[in-house]
Amino acid sequence: MFPVRLTKRVESLLRWERVCRVATAGPGGMPHVVPVCHVVTDGKIYFASGRDGRKVLNLRANARIALTVDLYTEQWSGLKGVMVQGKPRLIERGPAFRRIRRLLYAKYPQYPDEAALEESDSVVVEVTPARVFTWGLEP
Repeated sequence: MFPVRLTKRVESLLRWERVCRVATAGPGGMPHVVPVCHVVTDGKIYFASGRDGRKVLNLRANARIALTVDLYTEQWSGLKGVMVQGKPRLIERGPAFRRIRRLLYAKYPQYPDEAALEESDSVVVEVTPARVFTWGLEP
């Protein structure tokens, strides 16, 4: 899988939406889908998790990931969304961890008090897009 560049419209949708759904699968192939709070920077998508979270354990065993952001409306002609399949990288500590933590804390002010991210117990997941599928987004 080669990295692909996010278009401005896709990056805008990903950047401004508050939640995305992340799909991983364990070694036996059992799917696991959960909502996460994310940020987008430098063409990549980032979110954090506990070190022992199912999604992190799955990624350690099976380095495949997909995420979706969508906007629903009762008028289906207005449906919009994006699915990104990509290459995950676990960032466990250091300057990259702290930089993404700052971005997450800036976008989600609840984070520090409700779910503080510490290098001792958390992991940042970096997703480099390899395939991007969209609907309802004009080119």
